[in-house]
Amino acid sequence: MDAYLICGTPRTGSTLLCGLLRDTGVAGRPESYFRVPGEELWADRWHLPREGFDYRDYVRAAIAEGSTPNGVFAARVMWGTLDELVAKLGGGSSDLDLLTGAFGRLRFVHCWREDTVAQAVSWARAEQTQFWQHDDVALPGREPSFDFAQIHDLVQTIEKHNKAWRHWFTTYDVRPHSVRYEDLTTDIDGVTSGILDFLGLDLPAGHAFVPRHRRQADQINHDWYRRYHALAGH
Repeated sequence: MDAYLICGTPRTGSTLLCGLLRDTGVAGRPESYFRVPGEELWADRWHLPREGFDYRDYVRAAIAEGSTPNGVFAARVMWGTLDELVAKLGGGSSDLDLLTGAFGRLRFVHCWREDTVAQAVSWARAEQTQFWQHDDVALPGREPSFDFAQIHDLVQTIEKHNKAWRHWFTTYDVRPHSVRYEDLTTDIDGVTSGILDFLGLDLPAGHAFVPRHRRQADQINHDWYRRYHALAGH
């Protein structure tokens, strides 16, 4: 096993999961290396020109950054990023051939959330405030406000992207390891150990899973969730 991709949609616990896997020291260093808004920052870090760099150089730098000493590479890819990534890797081959050509033998971990309304509420709030994880700085003076249309659009987007991922896995006969958000948040040790077993990796002796991120849902999320269901007639 050379590499794996954490696949999903926003607000499925993938940031929490990336941190847990990275901290093992054997499961790669998964990050969103191929998300367009972040490419310039990574290019700067790797001393690549911000514009006009050879994408093969970018991929090589990402692999170096995202690999642990045992040679395992990991990255996070949202559905909205996949098409852009495979397009940059080159044409004339299938998605899976392009990905394996770039990263080697691949496995896939699929993160998803049973409660898509709660996911959409979390996503809407993060979009409004730009506070996605614990070390982000929220936009000053911007208080989040309930927006039924925004949440409803995101519910539909999530369902569409979940369906697209599952269709993609079926198309390429890929059997991903499934990680449900509701299981991850209630059994961090069990779910993360299950991923390592799937990848064929041994946890270093004495390692303890310590989450770097805490759940951000609070009363605002609960209120928005309740109001959305009331207006949607659920």
